[in-house]
Amino acid sequence: MGRKITKVEQTAPLPTRQRVAAYARVSCGKDEMLHSLAAQVSYYSNLIQGKPEWEYVGVYTDEAETGTKDSRPEYQRLLADCRARRIDLILTKSISRFARNTVTLLETVRELKDLGVGVYFEEQNLHSLSGDGELMLTILASYAQEESRSVSENQKWRIRKDFKEGKPSNNIRIYGFDYKDFKLTIIPEEAEVVRMIFDDYLSGLGKNAIMKNLIRLEIPTKCGGRWSESTVGSILKNEKYIGDTCLQKGFITDHLTKQWKSNDGELPKYYVEGSHEAIIDRETFEAVQTEMAQRAAKANHPRKLTFSEFSGLITCERCGAKFRKKVNGTGTKYAKVVWACATYTYRGKHECAAKRIPEDILKEKCAEVLGLVEYDPAEFTTKVTAITIPDDGVLVFSLKDGSEQALNWENRSRRESWSDEMKQAAREFALKGGGKNG
Repeated sequence: MGRKITKVEQTAPLPTRQRVAAYARVSCGKDEMLHSLAAQVSYYSNLIQGKPEWEYVGVYTDEAETGTKDSRPEYQRLLADCRARRIDLILTKSISRFARNTVTLLETVRELKDLGVGVYFEEQNLHSLSGDGELMLTILASYAQEESRSVSENQKWRIRKDFKEGKPSNNIRIYGFDYKDFKLTIIPEEAEVVRMIFDDYLSGLGKNAIMKNLIRLEIPTKCGGRWSESTVGSILKNEKYIGDTCLQKGFITDHLTKQWKSNDGELPKYYVEGSHEAIIDRETFEAVQTEMAQRAAKANHPRKLTFSEFSGLITCERCGAKFRKKVNGTGTKYAKVVWACATYTYRGKHECAAKRIPEDILKEKCAEVLGLVEYDPAEFTTKVTAITIPDDGVLVFSLKDGSEQALNWENRSRRESWSDEMKQAAREFALKGGGKNG
């Protein structure tokens, strides 16, 4: 019996589709640039998906990021996907869009080459995996880096020319203001926070305590992050809040690293008075600068500044200012903590005649409104959002459940502190006419 032989037809292996991604970048966030970026995304998406031999991975884009920085988020995500073996080929417009730092470019391209990933630069018609790819990249990348330096120098010249004319650079981001077309305009809700920071500092709080208060109140920074002591300090020292502008406080030392250095006399500074609307009056600003200098002088013997849960929460309805913490009789046995209207404290009774509130009475009324036998700061923080003072002897509590409660108070602390001898002396003084000539 003969053996049965089955013939197997040989099939050709299916071609492997190349996994392709694209990288696009614009160096500023202006509308026309963002439109250009959208056009690039559309172009690369259609190009890659239109080729059957290519598998579309995606388009990685960075907005308003310089090509000299290695920290571009989408650029770094692209490299991470390459290292994870998800990409075979990268398309990009030009060498300058990919990187202007020659060293960084060559290091990146070499790493990608080791991973088997090629980079195609459209404008130069250059493929990194070609025979002369690295040589040409070295030459062209050096040119791109020099171009970056030239652009940087031209920008510096333009900016310094604007400084001489009293115009700030067009990339200012400052808390409390919106900046467009060389003009600062006040953002009301942020301006109120700025005023609170200045008020709290003059009431005796330090930068750390103010920072904690801002975090507790869940107030975001300009960029939406968390507050820091340095951010609070920069606000307290910034002349822009009194309507002035100091130009060229610092400068970029290197166009590749973008390292910023404070101007300590290397370049001229330009000071413009009354350049925009002020948030803080000059009297308050100068008082803060004096207080900061005094605290710095006492750095070897610092006074402990304690944080208060009431800071920034008590508002005078007569003038709109915040109540600040003060200590009457400092250094004596009669020292007493009170809360006083900032306008009354720094501008006088003729500007606002709101009465001071002793802290012990304030805590007593807080306990009363919360239904507590004794005042509890943790309970206060979780249930009270604000305290307003419409008139002397009245406290209006705004609670987190949306309700309000008004309580009356009476300053009896001074009367209760008098001894019988003091009371008798006061009566005798009154009987004599209070010291007035009859």
